[in-house]
Amino acid sequence: LCYNIFIDEDVKIKIKEKKNEKKFNFINNFKEDIKMFERSSGILLHPTSLPGKYGIGTLGKEAFAFVDFLKKSNQKLWQIFPLGPTGYGDSPYQSFSTFAGNPYLIDFDLLVEENLLSQSDLEGISFGENPENVDYGAIYNQKYPLLRKAYENYKNTKENKEREELKHLFEEFKAHNQSWLNDFAMYISLKNHFNGLPWNEWPEDIKSRQPEAMEKYYETVKEEVEYQKFIQFLFFKQWNAVKKYANENGVKIIGDIPIFVAADSSDAWANPEIFLFDEERKPVKVAGVPPDYFSATGQLWGNPLYNWDKLKELNYKWWIDRVKANLSTCDIIRIDHFRGFDEYWAVPYGDKTAENGTWCPGPRMDLFNAIKNELGELPIIAEDLGTMTQGVIDLRDATGFPGMKILGFAFDSSEENEYLPHTYDKNCVVYTGTHDNDTIVGWFEKAKPEDRKFALEYLNSRDENNIHWDAIRGAWSSVASIALAPIQDFLGLGSEARINTPGIAAGNWQWRLKDRLSDDLAEKIAHFTKLYSR
Repeated sequence: LCYNIFIDEDVKIKIKEKKNEKKFNFINNFKEDIKMFERSSGILLHPTSLPGKYGIGTLGKEAFAFVDFLKKSNQKLWQIFPLGPTGYGDSPYQSFSTFAGNPYLIDFDLLVEENLLSQSDLEGISFGENPENVDYGAIYNQKYPLLRKAYENYKNTKENKEREELKHLFEEFKAHNQSWLNDFAMYISLKNHFNGLPWNEWPEDIKSRQPEAMEKYYETVKEEVEYQKFIQFLFFKQWNAVKKYANENGVKIIGDIPIFVAADSSDAWANPEIFLFDEERKPVKVAGVPPDYFSATGQLWGNPLYNWDKLKELNYKWWIDRVKANLSTCDIIRIDHFRGFDEYWAVPYGDKTAENGTWCPGPRMDLFNAIKNELGELPIIAEDLGTMTQGVIDLRDATGFPGMKILGFAFDSSEENEYLPHTYDKNCVVYTGTHDNDTIVGWFEKAKPEDRKFALEYLNSRDENNIHWDAIRGAWSSVASIALAPIQDFLGLGSEARINTPGIAAGNWQWRLKDRLSDDLAEKIAHFTKLYSR
């Protein structure tokens, strides 16, 4: 296996070939290049939701079993959320790093197989009482001590052939990924050293990364830094094995890039020049969305905004590196909040609501031209939901990226909308729902009577108890190039299985699959997939 998460050999060859070609007009040629989105379908399920005995889904046998289920179901796609390490709130969309992996996903059984842990190390430990919900407090308290033990065992085991091979792979991983790994490992180590404080509350010298302070603090935390690097090595070693197995079985992974990064992240600490920070490294303005029908005060996300002028000056290198990383860990990437590349809502730092923001121009095609010229064809899905201005539509069409359609938004009986399948064109991705939506069954149970009636009539549904299958049929039979549904919709689960409710601070990202994937279910999914040539 190659543990260079940035870019594998095939991609390196593509980039080299592309650099040797004469530069071309991105807008005119991109649509012709994006033929990689063949008619296909897949399932949305984040690895944390997989079943298993350690309190949270991991990258062990259950992940491989899910790939087997996808193959039995004749599915070609597995969509996941961002894989980064999560902090307060447990959201994969607010990560400590856009490049690093989530240690919670590391599988202990695989560490036992590698003699980094013993079975006795895992006995008598509670990772949570409910097998259908993640207890992040228990995971945090129990997982990291065991990962520490694995690291100590790695260091203290006498040299043998197995350990020499692991050491070689670890050194190779560090060399390949030093451009982000050194900063991330230092950031997490310092965060632990300062009892979890965000980096903008650290002492001034290390907050501003003064060279003398970086050297001084490194001497203090250097053992912790190496431990953090080892954890990342374990994560990517396991993830690469899962991805390799998926690809060998005809399954591609769809990953996810949030447009913004968390304020408390190694990305913001290590690259302050590319964000709108003042001299004290406080944000000048932060991200959000303006007041609308759903919120009179808008949504205040609080993410630092990019200094797009500086990024342009640097030829968007940080963004290009970010796309490289994601295209190495996944086969296709979905970019969240695509409209922010056309224009973004900038709210003065310190405001308590998003009401006083202003629209500012994003990088638009300039960014995507730079990425295209460096990397060639881009298998990207644009999350173009919400209020769509003509500028966003023009940008999406210029890139050629397929946009998104959400079937759960379609059945407003008072008006026709672009989410009804008969309005689609081929260059789009249809979902029954995403992580921000209720399940189809949950939506149907809460919908207005006239909307339920419209949905049943439109989907030609004869039994409202099968509304989830009728919705899946509606998505799969559409002309959209790709059709996707969360596993909850295939199982006909209600709102109790919803994984995220926007605006709710606690209780999200906890749902787990348990053991529900049967051969009968796989056969039924495969039947719909064959019926509609996906």
